[in-house]
Amino acid sequence: METNTAKDSLVAPTRWWALHTRSRFEQKVYTGLCGKSLEALLPRIQVMSRRKDRRKKILVPLIPGYVFVRSTLAPEEYHRIIQTVGVVRMVSFRGKPVPANEKEIASLTIMDGTDRTVQNRSYMREGDRVMIMEGPLKGLEGFYIRHKDKTDRVVVSIELLQRSLEVEIEDWSLERIPE
Repeated sequence: METNTAKDSLVAPTRWWALHTRSRFEQKVYTGLCGKSLEALLPRIQVMSRRKDRRKKILVPLIPGYVFVRSTLAPEEYHRIIQTVGVVRMVSFRGKPVPANEKEIASLTIMDGTDRTVQNRSYMREGDRVMIMEGPLKGLEGFYIRHKDKTDRVVVSIELLQRSLEVEIEDWSLERIPE
């Protein structure tokens, strides 16, 4: 069995980082990162295309203008990421990149590819934290809200980007997450 060397203990852990992209460059950035052997995430949802001649389901970015990348953010890797065609900047606070929350990334991964109705909302802080316990979105964590029209919805907030995504859940089973 190998033991950790001093060099091994200095290796930074990989984290998820948000990249702001040029308008409609999300797929190009995602492809570019993958081409550089970097783990990337471009969460997408299914929508009906609005072409006049035909209707078909297409995948569009869940959070337009953003792609996520997993990295240690070592200097050479940071430069490879930033130099990817279509990347505008890494989401930062006071000039320092800020990692994304792992649970939020897990929720985005669960929503990736869903054909459920998902709507981008302004960032929210209030409401009970819930987890969907069954159905196609099982394991998704977010906030429970009930609209005036009596439909149940879960809102997943991505604190780093100050954005929230709302998904209609109909009758799926929810469980409140204790504080």
